[in-house]
Amino acid sequence: MLVDSHCHLNFPELAGRLDGVMALMRENRVTHALCVSVTLQEFPQVRALAERYPHIYGSVGVHPDYPDLPEVAVKELVELADHPRIVAIGETGLDYFRIKDDCEWQRGRFRAHIRAARQCGKPLIIHMREAAPDTLRIMREENASEVGGVMHCFTESWDVARAAIDLGFYISFSGIVTFRNAHALKEVAKRVPLQYMLIETDSPYLAPVPYRGKINEPGLVKYVAEEIARLRETTMEQVAIETSINFFKLFKVKELKPHAEY
Repeated sequence: MLVDSHCHLNFPELAGRLDGVMALMRENRVTHALCVSVTLQEFPQVRALAERYPHIYGSVGVHPDYPDLPEVAVKELVELADHPRIVAIGETGLDYFRIKDDCEWQRGRFRAHIRAARQCGKPLIIHMREAAPDTLRIMREENASEVGGVMHCFTESWDVARAAIDLGFYISFSGIVTFRNAHALKEVAKRVPLQYMLIETDSPYLAPVPYRGKINEPGLVKYVAEEIARLRETTMEQVAIETSINFFKLFKVKELKPHAEY
């Protein structure tokens, strides 16, 4: 049993061939996936997928890469999250890699998401790129530890991972950990305790080796689990079990019955 804790099934690369996506999930024993929102305009697509498939869940949030979108209201996020298939707030956070100008609007948007998560009691999905100090500072200032969540597609140092874990957050590894040149990240994957780890695809992006450069999809999360197992000198089954349990616990998702059809 495997779980993809972060994907974008509503993106055009995947939305047009969902039957094949679901078939590969079944083939590779990926029992659940979390379809993550990046804009409120596309959120209805995310919600519809979560309502359609019993093993797909959704989130609501606005990614930090969209400077031209309207301000995000805490009240609106809370209202949209009031749905049994919407299990998280995000993806949210800070990205100083793509946005080089003043980023105060990003920080304000991030704070709004944290406040919404605290109001509705649902965990956060946090995007962080070249912004670790500010991300952690705002998480502390806004008491993000009250709800916890996940540092998605983690690429930072062990010290940053440890600080996030201390705030009650899980560390999620994507296909990047399978890349040959990801030496530092591989070392972090060895050190993060399994009880604080999730795995993901971030599909349709970041396909793992041996599919690097191709369109990614949830069924390929098994290659992330295999690489983490290799790095930690344990079994893929152990990584799959631990990370799946963590997913169910964090997002309050029930495990499907064995051999459930989807």
